[in-house]
Amino acid sequence: MKLFYMKGACSLASMIALKEAGLEFEAAEIDHQSRKTRDGESLDSLNPKGYVPVLRLDNGEILTENVAVLQYIADRNPAAQLAPAAGTLERYRLVELLAYINSEVHKNFGPLFAPSAGDEVKSFAIANLKKSSAGSTKRWARRAF
Repeated sequence: MKLFYMKGACSLASMIALKEAGLEFEAAEIDHQSRKTRDGESLDSLNPKGYVPVLRLDNGEILTENVAVLQYIADRNPAAQLAPAAGTLERYRLVELLAYINSEVHKNFGPLFAPSAGDEVKSFAIANLKKSSAGSTKRWARRAF
């Protein structure tokens, strides 16, 4: 497997999961400016959506989006216990939490790293982060695990 990632991006979660699962993989950093690897592979050719993580499987297939990639990694080595067993309610709770983080929590981090975002925008993002993570993720984490 080969993980395409960017420094400071959410693809770090996939990198951590691969290491925690004890799986062999190659890591290929994509430069923020050129959007290419050192070998010249373009992020847009790997993933037309233009985002990381991109996981190239051993058979050449491409898998994208953290929710899918993280579950794939967990399923490659169930003994690492990175996710509840497929088909269980606990697994669906994990999907529920990952989707929530992906769709509601994650989007509020962008303005914090945008040089053009003013203090008012950053304050708004921080307030949304506090609101979205205050009780719901704690409740889901207790319920799922």
